[in-house]
Amino acid sequence: MKFFVDTADTADIADLAATGLLDGVTTNPSLIAKSGRDFLEVTREICALVEGPVSAEVVALDHETMMKEAEILRKISDNVAIKVPLTLDGLKTCKKLTDDGTMVNVTLCFSANQALLAAKAGATFISPFVGRHDDNGFDGMALIEDIRLIYDNYAFETEILVASVRHPIHVLESARIGADVATMPPSVIRSLFKHVLTDKGIEGFMADWAKTGQSIG
Repeated sequence: MKFFVDTADTADIADLAATGLLDGVTTNPSLIAKSGRDFLEVTREICALVEGPVSAEVVALDHETMMKEAEILRKISDNVAIKVPLTLDGLKTCKKLTDDGTMVNVTLCFSANQALLAAKAGATFISPFVGRHDDNGFDGMALIEDIRLIYDNYAFETEILVASVRHPIHVLESARIGADVATMPPSVIRSLFKHVLTDKGIEGFMADWAKTGQSIG
């Protein structure tokens, strides 16, 4: 399963990219606003930090304007994936862009039927929001299971990009189900390294090593 980080903080992206575990980046208007930086400038910087897809979202709601914005965004770098909402106009834009060879991430997916439509429109990625689904009394991971089953039934090439990941269990369940990608905040990626027994083991090793009075090198 690929790991994308969901942030517009370039310092976090650079730090995580150095681990070799980062396969891409997702952004959205809220994350760009939180960064306090120019949208095009920060997107360009992110694209230079990672080789994998960088999702940059249009803010228009009509097809014609979406296409105009997408034209600007895809000129930033070859690894830009245009992010569009799961609406009729968004899917029209998806079809037009993917037919032209541009990666498209269809976002704000909350049903398997929506995911089916996105795949038929040629989406590169579909982004079902599991955390927000859970918040509203639904089972986010059941949604991922349904999408995986449908995509496998018809051999759709659209990658399931699990979004709105809140904690390590979401990551674990996504991997069990066979999702293609999980995008998560930097804090969730870092939490995957943590385990109380790992910490205790390191503590014990260091204490025993200190008793030897030795050093390496």
